[in-house]
Amino acid sequence: MMKLICRYRFRFLCGLVALVALSTGAVARWGCKTMEGVTQVGTSVGVNTGVISSAHADSITKSVSAVSRTFEDITPEQEYYLGRAVAAVIAGKYRLYNDQPANLYINKIGQTLALASDRPETFGGYHFMILDSDEINAFAAPGGLVFVSRGLLRCAISEDQVAAVLAHEVAHVQERHALKSINNSRLTTALSVIALEGAKTYSGGNLSDLVTAFEGSITDMTQTLFTNGYSRTTELEADAAALTILRRVGYDPNALVQTLGRMGQRLSPGGLDFAKTHPSPASRIEQIKGQVESAPQVKPSAARQARYALALGQI
Repeated sequence: MMKLICRYRFRFLCGLVALVALSTGAVARWGCKTMEGVTQVGTSVGVNTGVISSAHADSITKSVSAVSRTFEDITPEQEYYLGRAVAAVIAGKYRLYNDQPANLYINKIGQTLALASDRPETFGGYHFMILDSDEINAFAAPGGLVFVSRGLLRCAISEDQVAAVLAHEVAHVQERHALKSINNSRLTTALSVIALEGAKTYSGGNLSDLVTAFEGSITDMTQTLFTNGYSRTTELEADAAALTILRRVGYDPNALVQTLGRMGQRLSPGGLDFAKTHPSPASRIEQIKGQVESAPQVKPSAARQARYALALGQI
């Protein structure tokens, strides 16, 4: 008898999961509020018939509400928490560089660039961190969390070139490229909420297997975000925005070309770093050199070079 009840409860939950999975079309026809209303009716029936408890019903309603929100714009606060999750994955893969003067230096440059961008403020603010890695790589998580490796910083030999690296990452945040890259997967993410939320209030081997499956889809999405890289068009958009930011601050736009050139000399084709996730430096230079040539010339600054040598000379 108990097995029959457990099987019935699991089928009821799976029915609601299926209802959510079909919500892509349903929301288009009915709207999010209607979808949530249908869910409330279903859970009410489940509670009244004794199939699920009121706590279970609240859990399911919360999960389906999350799915409904996947079809709306992500709020700045949601972006912030998503960015923290992505940053946690990055920090788990790479060790942070424990050099306070160096991190303070790139934060001063980064904050200045962010203020000059088209998106000077985010919910949690911009934060710039150095990864203790020889890889030539950088990541911009949603909401303004920017990571740049020691290996990439070594490709820059001046403050203007460091600024060029950071401006490109600020541009990714400005354009919300990370969020745009996962928009098509938001339904999968929301369904994972159902599994994880269910794990808090449900029991049984079937639900445990369901949770494990959805956790795998979350991992796949995160890997796509910072391992597979953006499209060529997206990277060129970030380069163009970076040039604008550099000009607004007074840095030399040609520094981006110079840094890309040095990266091209150091990157190994087929490597697991920048070479894997970005278009070739040569192709990026070809696309932006016209914009750089038409920009006003910026004279080298002895003060900037002194700051750079003091903070990053031994990076």
